[in-house]
Amino acid sequence: MADQPRPTVLNFITGNANKLKEVQAILGDVPGLELQSRNVEGAEIQGTIEEVARDKCLRAAKAINGPVLTEDTALEFRALKGLPGPYIKYFLQALGHEGLNNMLAAYEDKTATAVCTFAYCAGPDQEPILFQGRCQGKIVPARGPPVFGWDAVFEFEEGKTYAEMETNKKNLISHRGTALGKLKAWLAGDDVEP
Repeated sequence: MADQPRPTVLNFITGNANKLKEVQAILGDVPGLELQSRNVEGAEIQGTIEEVARDKCLRAAKAINGPVLTEDTALEFRALKGLPGPYIKYFLQALGHEGLNNMLAAYEDKTATAVCTFAYCAGPDQEPILFQGRCQGKIVPARGPPVFGWDAVFEFEEGKTYAEMETNKKNLISHRGTALGKLKAWLAGDDVEP
């Protein structure tokens, strides 16, 4: 990973304004980096978290014809052997917060792992680099503002859901914050473990 060139302009591929704000808040102070937001539509493949992230990044780099940063979020329920995983977006759209809770109603184990994978690709036909963060918590009835995905049903620590946390604290400890911390270190020239 150390021999990959660090970008000066980075196209973050997202149509989600909340994700863009979090990424800007964490990467905003990287010297010499200009972060731009682009939206590239496309269907996601089925596969592991890493397969989905690599494919999305490669397709975005080809569409943009330059360096891109993509992000994929997964939510793995231990009782369901990792489901819904990288398909959480579609489960949430179809079932809502209450439906996510109902999926675990028959199980005592409400443990969930939030996984965020950022993929950077220098351009078309380049191999993506993955930066991943994981946080273990549990699924609870929705608490806090229901404005950002499944944040209101994921309780991380101190008895608070992500939605109940102050944004600055969430950015430091969340799965996305952890993954972005690795990306930020790499952008600064450090050799980091994905």
